[in-house]
Amino acid sequence: MTASPDVPASARDTVLGRVRDALALAPRAELTVPRAYRTGRVLPDEERLALFADRLVDYRAQVHPCTADRTAEVVARVLRERSARLVGVPAGLDRGWLAGHDGEVRVDSPDVPARELDALDGVVTASAVACAETGTIFLDGSADQGRRALSLVPDLHVCVVDLSTVEADIPEAVARLVPGRPTTLVSGPSATSDIELERVEGVHGPRTLAVIVRTDV
Repeated sequence: MTASPDVPASARDTVLGRVRDALALAPRAELTVPRAYRTGRVLPDEERLALFADRLVDYRAQVHPCTADRTAEVVARVLRERSARLVGVPAGLDRGWLAGHDGEVRVDSPDVPARELDALDGVVTASAVACAETGTIFLDGSADQGRRALSLVPDLHVCVVDLSTVEADIPEAVARLVPGRPTTLVSGPSATSDIELERVEGVHGPRTLAVIVRTDV
């Protein structure tokens, strides 16, 4: 909307007018964005695991390496240590992972409102890909990972990561993602700083992130 000649332009109108002028002067030809990223970085399993764990611990996440046959045991121990009795899971999660949990398991669905997710003591999900260099876990909304709200609302997120899905660096991790899927990147528990630069956790997501890394999968 253009301001009347008799009325001074608002700051908003001024900014938008300058944007329109800049766009009018911009070249019409499409630009090619260079994508010459360094790719092909590979690390042995032990180094990849050590780097991934180091980055996660630096973000104040908990890391629990284990073999696949101990998944249920470690999941149960983590939930017990956090006093998590009512646990949410995505519909496609391997139920065997909760075999050692003696509390209640609630399967999530799109119809469950966020306020009910807030009643959960924690959530257990799988993951799609991870990056060792940045300590980042990628969730892509697959059946064993669930919708974004499920991993953000509960105060505890227990995430199972297979070491075979942990890439050394970002380009390799991104290359494994399925284009078009809704991707959430998780690097440690949710945290921010208040006005006095004091760290505050749990503001935008889980206060506690426990990562179970299955070393033989």
